[in-house]
Amino acid sequence: MTAHQPDPSSETPGSTPRKEQPGEGSPMAGLAAEYAAKAGLHRTHDGRVDVLRSAGGVQGIAESIVPGLVFLVAFTITRELPLSLVAALVSAAAFTVVRLVQRRPLTQALAGVVGVGISAWLANTTGKAEDFYLPGFLTNAAYILAMVLSIAVRWPVAGLLFGFIRNEGVDWRKDPARVKAYRLGTWIIVAVLALRLIVQVPLYLAGTDGLAALATTRLIMGAPLYILGVWIAWLVTRPAPAEAEAGTDQAA
Repeated sequence: MTAHQPDPSSETPGSTPRKEQPGEGSPMAGLAAEYAAKAGLHRTHDGRVDVLRSAGGVQGIAESIVPGLVFLVAFTITRELPLSLVAALVSAAAFTVVRLVQRRPLTQALAGVVGVGISAWLANTTGKAEDFYLPGFLTNAAYILAMVLSIAVRWPVAGLLFGFIRNEGVDWRKDPARVKAYRLGTWIIVAVLALRLIVQVPLYLAGTDGLAALATTRLIMGAPLYILGVWIAWLVTRPAPAEAEAGTDQAA
């Protein structure tokens, strides 16, 4: 899914030209917009981040939760690893069929099938049910590393994403206060990802005994925690109201 952007070609002769947004037209602004679109971020009509839609909507959240839940239930009942893995794959593939019927983009559903397929292959290869969740840990760690690096090089991910949503382009980098705010917002998202590892890795290391608790925390700390983290990061990175800034300038 992609974020919605204004279409300059939609202007008609005699209409008021569309106002260029801060930083628009620069190569880095274009990269930031492209990154936000690929990250699946969406904005509402009044310029706020649409957190639920950015998480894939109700159907997208279900696509991320159901295969793992099916795997847990099937394995708990049957204790048969191959059968449980097949059940998880079938549930993931079912969402692709649903999207085909709905004539909706298949990107998210196909990514889910690939992810479940990799997890199933790994668990089947090792013979350990808990390894079904191992790829998620590796992906989580990669995101943490990328975000920490973005903070270190002063291109915090929250700025690239939220700057696009707020029509700031990349001009926020010229304001030390905005850079600081977006670094904080990125740290909040990093904290959410790190919390997942802190809670779930010990359960993974417990083997089969920790499988039920691991699967449960994966559900709770998946989309719901992501939505909460993005929402908090959005709030703490809000720019100062224009009215307040104007009043400060006049007083000075």
